[in-house]
Amino acid sequence: MRSRLPKVLHPLCGRPMLGYVLDAAGEATGGRPLVVVSPDADDVRAAFATDADFAVQSEPVGTGDALRSGLETLPPDIEEILVVNGDVPLVGGDLLRDLLEQRRLDHAAMAVTVVDAFDPSGLGRVVRNEAGGVERIVEEKDADDDERALTEINAGLYAFDAPWLRRRIERLGPSPVSGELYLTDLVALARADGRLVAALDVEDDGRLTGINDRSQLARAEWDMRTVLNEHWMREGVTMVDPSTVYVDHDVELAEDVVLEPFVVLRGRTTIGRGTRVAAGSQVVDSTIGAGCVVWASVIEASQVADDVTIGPYSHLRPGSVVEVGGEIGNFAEIKNSRLGPGVKQHHMSYLGDAELGAGTNVGAGTITANYDGTRKHRTTIGERVFLGVDTMLRAPVTLGDGARTGAGAVVTKDVPAGKLAVGVPARIREQRARVAPDVDGAS
Repeated sequence: MRSRLPKVLHPLCGRPMLGYVLDAAGEATGGRPLVVVSPDADDVRAAFATDADFAVQSEPVGTGDALRSGLETLPPDIEEILVVNGDVPLVGGDLLRDLLEQRRLDHAAMAVTVVDAFDPSGLGRVVRNEAGGVERIVEEKDADDDERALTEINAGLYAFDAPWLRRRIERLGPSPVSGELYLTDLVALARADGRLVAALDVEDDGRLTGINDRSQLARAEWDMRTVLNEHWMREGVTMVDPSTVYVDHDVELAEDVVLEPFVVLRGRTTIGRGTRVAAGSQVVDSTIGAGCVVWASVIEASQVADDVTIGPYSHLRPGSVVEVGGEIGNFAEIKNSRLGPGVKQHHMSYLGDAELGAGTNVGAGTITANYDGTRKHRTTIGERVFLGVDTMLRAPVTLGDGARTGAGAVVTKDVPAGKLAVGVPARIREQRARVAPDVDGAS
């Protein structure tokens, strides 16, 4: 992969590729997977500490030694073992169940997956006998010309009779070419014992393609994204152009959600019924309610209630909450703030570390100056407050219910409920006009 990141941690649809393999293995066996890692694989251990157990292969001397390292960690009463490569994220639990069942049906020492590959270069070839049974698997660098001409390859998935495997794995010897211990040499040992080696023939449809470079990673991402998008469209989600919609594995979408072109939904994002995410929007680790519209905007680690409109060109940074009926307009930015029901923040404004009560109107150019160069401070704004154009609120500051600010006011002190603040710095005045009544008729 030419990367500092371990290969199995490279993400596909927002999730490390190893996670998909662990899911498939767990689905097939009902057991907890055991991952064989190198001594320096701390990142892999940390990423899947709650999902798998780990065994360490002290030196990279081949797949046979990796399997032996795993066996040393497993309980001795295990009767059957499934072995899967960690870089085949498109493998499914159904295929792994079929492999286990094939070994049981044939009472075989082991079962292997076989693919008749369009391009077998670089892969181990499967050598069969006249009856079609598997006799041995030869790695390409150890194969002769006749064996290299074979097109059936070993796809790297195995099921074993565990007691037989424990007895025979110590007989594996190093390759005379590479010096490695090959797991595939167990095929010849099984045949020498007179045991069958079962073959599960699998179509060359990409499910078992290992990922070894960024190009293969991109192809796997495309295949997985296609499957995810088809799933959500069958669940009642409209995608105007599915080829341009990116939905991560952990995203949840309700019926009648509409996703327009060039929408990106990342992480643990949830979108409610009937919400439209319009062209050019990105939503990351956020919850968006029902009946909302998000247009050409970015929402990160935030919560948006029902019937909210956002955008175009708005940015909700982490910790933001917009309650029901809110309106967030052009070039509005919110950070770690809560906007109460019906708050309107229509254009070119910044609210950071703020609390806004229901029905408040944020004028164009309003800014909460929340940072004094050392610490962040909060701004508290009551209900039905009217903030005039270009208001600057130097935190910490509080504006009571029904307060107003004049255009260009720089507010450095608290504004009592119902009062007007004007000027630079702002001075408190009585309001000349009565505050409009709220829905309950109170002024």
